[in-house]
Amino acid sequence: MNKKLRGNLMLLLTAFIWGSAFVAQRSGMDYIEPFTFNGLRSLIGGVALLPVILFMKGKSSPEGPEASEQELSQDEARARRKTLILGGVSCGIVLFIASSLQQAGLAYTTAGKAGFITALYIVLVPIMGIFIGKKIKPILWLCVGMAVVGLYLLCVKEGFSLSKGDFLVLLCALGFTIHILVIDYFSPKTDGVKMSCIQFFVCGAISLVPMFTMETPVLSNILTCWLPLLYAGVLSCGVGYTLQIVAQKDTNPTIAAMLMSLESVFAVISGAIILHEQMALREILGCAIMFAAIIIAQLPSKEERLAAKEH
Repeated sequence: MNKKLRGNLMLLLTAFIWGSAFVAQRSGMDYIEPFTFNGLRSLIGGVALLPVILFMKGKSSPEGPEASEQELSQDEARARRKTLILGGVSCGIVLFIASSLQQAGLAYTTAGKAGFITALYIVLVPIMGIFIGKKIKPILWLCVGMAVVGLYLLCVKEGFSLSKGDFLVLLCALGFTIHILVIDYFSPKTDGVKMSCIQFFVCGAISLVPMFTMETPVLSNILTCWLPLLYAGVLSCGVGYTLQIVAQKDTNPTIAAMLMSLESVFAVISGAIILHEQMALREILGCAIMFAAIIIAQLPSKEERLAAKEH
């Protein structure tokens, strides 16, 4: 299996994990408040990765960003640690800001609008990518347009207008856009699993401040929703975001954004299966359009086909 296909499949699995975790997140919010839930699940995600890091220690290839520090010079090892910490802290801060804006926006807008606006990062990623020198295949703009139409059919159930909540969620979409691009910058330069672990501890630690100053966490309620917390922490955070970081090493960030936007599709499917929610015809049509966009985005360009033939 080539690296590009493996990366795409990992991101598809990431979208499935995030989408199915929507059920766990919604269940957990019945017992504890947003910052409490996000903070605890982030810390759980960080803790879940510690055994993985210990297991992988010493098993890395001597080449590339995962090379062991014993095989590097003192200056190289110091530079590697600096990049790892900077990447993890940067991702953690951006993740906290994006998640917080989304939670704040949800207090003033509908879940359907929030889902659609948040997923606008699939448009913002290629647009912002242009300003940092990323090349975009023309066909991807068609795919982005198709994906936006699909998300609209999937999420928006009423007349569209921009309220205070919509604006906050739009800023959230910008936050997730930056998160994807930050990962795209740091992931080829450092150990993705370690960076993901640092990211969650940073996000969780920052969340503790509003958790204790703006909310009232109750231990009995936290213990009551232990299963949603574990599911969201271990799978959605520990596994999902780590797969994202590792997979983005070999995936175009625009395609990565569209693959991860399938989270909305899997959320609807999971809700139908687990919560017995009904899918309307427009939602089914939205899923079909989004899957079509993903498939078209994976088709090689003329230049890529010629390059493949030469090899």
